[in-house]
Amino acid sequence: MTDAAEAGGRGARLEESAAGAAAADAAAEAVAEAEAVAGQHAPAHAPPRPGGGAEPVAVSPGGPVGQAAAPPGIWNIANMLTMLRLLLVPVFVALLFAAGGHDPKWRSVAWASFAIAMITDLFDGELARRMGLVTDFGKIADPIADKAIMGAALIGLSALGDLPWWVTVVILVRELGITLMRFWVIRHGVIPASRGGKLKTLTQGIAVGMYVLELTGWLATARAVLMGVAVLLTVGTGADYVRQAVQLRRAGLARARAGA
Repeated sequence: MTDAAEAGGRGARLEESAAGAAAADAAAEAVAEAEAVAGQHAPAHAPPRPGGGAEPVAVSPGGPVGQAAAPPGIWNIANMLTMLRLLLVPVFVALLFAAGGHDPKWRSVAWASFAIAMITDLFDGELARRMGLVTDFGKIADPIADKAIMGAALIGLSALGDLPWWVTVVILVRELGITLMRFWVIRHGVIPASRGGKLKTLTQGIAVGMYVLELTGWLATARAVLMGVAVLLTVGTGADYVRQAVQLRRAGLARARAGA
């Protein structure tokens, strides 16, 4: 009986030891899994470790381990398209006024340069956003390039007698006014581009492009109608931007008073 009791005691102790080892292994696995999950979700710029350990390296998303994230340089494809549009402005003006300003061949070449400039306007901003190439230079140069090419075309066509001056004045005053208004309310928020604004830009570009060409007959009538639509969209979207700016400023001032 004594031998049997001792054997039973030893068996119980072995079972307890095995159970304890299994529990320790399970706890170790749980800790390792938790550390792995924490490592996957750790931010790229982790705070320094207490105790003076080496700081982790900032890792760019999708890049190799240890490669520091760097801001996009000024010489990227989006900014190069914007600079091309700026460079095309004097080229376009020279072509528009070549041979007295009414030579169909030179006007066709001027239209080609204007079309290239407008096409770059469609792609530079989209590329900058999709490829992470947004820079301070692009934020400033892009709207300047847009207004420079459109303003040069409008003023040039009016100077040549092809486009009434009142159309040029209405469009330019609206464009410059909206730009200044955006800066006026920028500390309260940003006015997003609306669908109407994008349609206005497209209509303006097509209408002005048709005026650059020497058109006659029904095409000349069609461009006059399209320019009328562009002017209406210009005035209508301008009024809507003013309404949004006033509301945005009022909301910003109300938040400021509430937080004071």
